[in-house]
Amino acid sequence: MQVSPNVRAVQVPDDNPMHPVYTTIYLVGRGQVLTIDSGEDQERYRWMLKGYLAATEKAEVALSGITHHHRDHSANLKWLRDQFKAEVYVHDLGEPILHDQLPETGVHTMHDGQAIDVNGVRVIVMHTPGHSVDSVCYYLEDEGVLFSGDTMLGSTPTTVGDLFDYMASLERISKLPNLKVICPGHGPLIENPREYIIEYIHHRNEREQQIVSALKEGGEMTSWDIMMKIYTDVDQRLRRAADGNVRTHLRKLEKEGRIKAFEGVPKERSAEEVKKAEEEEHERVEVIKKADEYREMARRRMLFLQENPPSEQWETPPKYELA
Repeated sequence: MQVSPNVRAVQVPDDNPMHPVYTTIYLVGRGQVLTIDSGEDQERYRWMLKGYLAATEKAEVALSGITHHHRDHSANLKWLRDQFKAEVYVHDLGEPILHDQLPETGVHTMHDGQAIDVNGVRVIVMHTPGHSVDSVCYYLEDEGVLFSGDTMLGSTPTTVGDLFDYMASLERISKLPNLKVICPGHGPLIENPREYIIEYIHHRNEREQQIVSALKEGGEMTSWDIMMKIYTDVDQRLRRAADGNVRTHLRKLEKEGRIKAFEGVPKERSAEEVKKAEEEEHERVEVIKKADEYREMARRRMLFLQENPPSEQWETPPKYELA
């Protein structure tokens, strides 16, 4: 999908409720391109990107930047390095928490205000913490294109780790010159960026007021109690995410001295319980990994069977001629 003269979007359909509509990998430049975000460590993301590069513009990936460390944005960095010898760019706060997502070579750290040159196309790195500590946006000012990752999504609010930092990031984005379109990590393009940013800020302020009102009515409440009171129509699969958003607001309100917090008492688990839980989780991960492998084998076999004669059914297949 063409976004601007030097920007294309490879939109991968996604049915995860946290990733509305699709997850997108963006291409910047021509010939030797920059990818922004890499998608999940799944074949369909690699297939979509390789297919687009081969069929649409015969391009190669020279550089690969990510908007933050979460795996749906960074898990294919090793593959991009192996497949294209791409140079990988990550924010310096993200490098320590990327762990096994990074390739062994070709990794560069970047900082706020740094410019990345893609064959004459100049992209500015903006540190926009809030969703995560290492969240960045990339701005192509000449064409008015902002790549927002999860700082702003295309059709829903995002999850926020530090609301104080996040509101400052939104304020900064709102003042960008020549802003024409926002390219989010998930969901459709944002064609009315300034109005959308104002609505994002308004939504956060409105949610904060709902939390304050809930506390006025209910006295001492848990974050889950508050979430259930104010998120009356949320998809049940998103309740944990909604609770996380409430807790983010509560931390901000506490920081500002507007509420009092009473520490909870966490459940204690024995070393044996922790070990058992870790072993069970490892087993689950391995089973899911094997299931994904079988699923991919089945998909490839289905394609093979569709593309080739049914030789496994016949020693000698029937033949026909006119009577």
